[in-house]
Amino acid sequence: MRCPFCGHLDTRVIDSRLASDGLQVRRRRECSECGDRFTTYESAEVVMPRIVKSDGTREPFNEEKLLTGVLRALEKRPVDTDSVEAAIGRIQHRLQSCGEREIQSRVLGEWVMGELRNLDQVAFVRFASVYRSFQDVSEFREEIDRLERQPTPEERRNQMHLLPDEGDTSSDE
Repeated sequence: MRCPFCGHLDTRVIDSRLASDGLQVRRRRECSECGDRFTTYESAEVVMPRIVKSDGTREPFNEEKLLTGVLRALEKRPVDTDSVEAAIGRIQHRLQSCGEREIQSRVLGEWVMGELRNLDQVAFVRFASVYRSFQDVSEFREEIDRLERQPTPEERRNQMHLLPDEGDTSSDE
């Protein structure tokens, strides 16, 4: 790696440590020419699939857009930041691990609705009403009726899991 101080190409690693909960490697380097030391960070480059919108256009995955949509649905709702970050992380993990180069926006929307359903039912209905383009009150009523037949997010969290993967709420769709 090129020295940022003198530009010499020969530097050596003098220390390596894990950083960012093991997602990065922090390396201390020393230039063999000028002797100055500097730090570099190495992380895996994960390519997210492109999102295919309903009109057929394709765009890169945008984490900020995902977060904005989720936060808009959760506006003024009693959901803590850690839960929101965990939900976003689960969605991103599903995107990374799906192994596809492209994914339909409707699939991503369903994953978001699954996470919101587990976080807050009001936020879920808000998101679903925009995402599914509810046209009248009867569509709201139908979605609320479906929600009422399911356990609440609180009941689901307090429920004992009999199988190891039952606690994985990311597969609820």
